[in-house]
Amino acid sequence: MLNSKLCSLLNIKYPIIQGGMAWVATSELAVAVSEAGGIGIIGAGNAPAEFVRNEIIKAKSQTDKPFGVNVMLLSPFAEEVMEVVLQEKVALVTTGAGNPGKYIPKLHAQGIKVIPVVPSVSLAKRMERYQADAIIVEGTEAGGHIGELTTMALVPQVVDAVSIPVIAAGGIGDGRGLVAAFALGAEGVQMGTRFVCASECIVHEKYKVLVIKSKDRDTIVSGRSTGHPVRVLKNKLTRKFEKLELQGASIEDIEKLGSGKLRNAVVDGDIEYGSVMAGQIAGLVSKVQPAHEIIEEIIIQAKEVLQLLNTSKNNMGV
Repeated sequence: MLNSKLCSLLNIKYPIIQGGMAWVATSELAVAVSEAGGIGIIGAGNAPAEFVRNEIIKAKSQTDKPFGVNVMLLSPFAEEVMEVVLQEKVALVTTGAGNPGKYIPKLHAQGIKVIPVVPSVSLAKRMERYQADAIIVEGTEAGGHIGELTTMALVPQVVDAVSIPVIAAGGIGDGRGLVAAFALGAEGVQMGTRFVCASECIVHEKYKVLVIKSKDRDTIVSGRSTGHPVRVLKNKLTRKFEKLELQGASIEDIEKLGSGKLRNAVVDGDIEYGSVMAGQIAGLVSKVQPAHEIIEEIIIQAKEVLQLLNTSKNNMGV
């Protein structure tokens, strides 16, 4: 089971994709995850194309394992970033915030796999029609920009609706989550929050500490009134968002409040007025550790859970 279709598709050892988090998913983290047997992703976010190129070149100098780039299609630099991806011939492109359909033929021509992130069945079906290689189905439990449906409800519906491999994301942070994703019909998982606390991740130490200290109810969704909801850890910034939204502030004023706040948290360590994006599994993260240890723990636990399930099945005479 752990050697799934996703492993064959991407030529990786374990069916684990690292989330392409803006400002967080740099070449250092991507290399560490790929070297550990998953597949690392460089998050382009709103960065200019040459920044992304430099990150790709750095990654290539440190690993011969496959890695990818996440392209946010609403970025003003999306077109240029896609050109860089094509020129550098990375193994994988994941996409968010838009439709990558027009890019897929060119990416495939260079041997690049394309796996869009989607929050609904309809978008998953559309991406299959555009010849996406697989789909990352992200539930509302995830950190950052989210949809409304939960991973548990959404993944099996997408699995039933498409024939390409499905990767589950949102609310997955350990081996139990990996096995649960397989039970729902997925061929692997994407994880972000767990890798925020990888020792190779360059986020500010204060950001990591806040994630580690978090409990089950410490995330909140801001910006629902703007149509672009974001899951973050509660702090003074989220209280400002709540106040503005309760007052019926304009979309422009609410989005202005959030502008640049992710960078403030990741780079400057402002965990009070910065946007500390994290998923609902933050309460499962208890320490900073190397990416290879994170993946080893997940795989060992997944195998233990599968063994227990098989034992229970045999005991019931099934």
